Amino acid sequence: MAIDHSQGWDNIAEQFIAARSNIGAETVLAWARDTISPGAAIIDVGCGSGVPISKVLIDGGFKVLGIDASPNLVAAFANRFPTAKVACEPAQQSDFFNRKFEACVSIGLTFLLNEDDQREVIRRIGATLKQGGRFLFTAPYEQCEWRDVLTGRDSRSLGFDTYERLLLDAGLSLIGCHVDEGQNNYYDAIKPLSVCDFT
Repeated sequence: MAIDHSQGWDNIAEQFIAARSNIGAETVLAWARDTISPGAAIIDVGCGSGVPISKVLIDGGFKVLGIDASPNLVAAFANRFPTAKVACEPAQQSDFFNRKFEACVSIGLTFLLNEDDQREVIRRIGATLKQGGRFLFTAPYEQCEWRDVLTGRDSRSLGFDTYERLLLDAGLSLIGCHVDEGQNNYYDAIKPLSVCDFT
């Protein structure tokens, strides 16, 4: 039996697309405008159908590339944004197009993964970011577990202290958190410039 790398989301793709609200879109766009060069390439890890996160970034003038493990959601993304690159692959195995990015967003994915996969995704994102690059992802501030309403699968936040450590292990520094209108927590990290970048 094939492994469902989408964590159950491919089976309920149409339901998810219909249910997804615009909550968080303005928070992500404001973060991008404040921290990333205009027109820069941003990778959306766990992009889903691209709505609303990729859409608001594309509309904001950024170049977005998407990664998602659900074939149905990737097909919806490609249909909606025919000129944007998108790959159907699990984030914990992705090479992220074998390139470096100025920024990465991962909204609604991290907490769907087990702890080992969360660590691996964060490590891979740290490796794909340019020096000075930024990473924004969602997970509750506190350590907790719950059952996802749509998929019925377990979700887990590792909590602030663990995410701070995992980011450090990946060469990233946690510089703060943001909260959107739906009370969702966003971790904001940076890949520090090296000493040679200042010489």
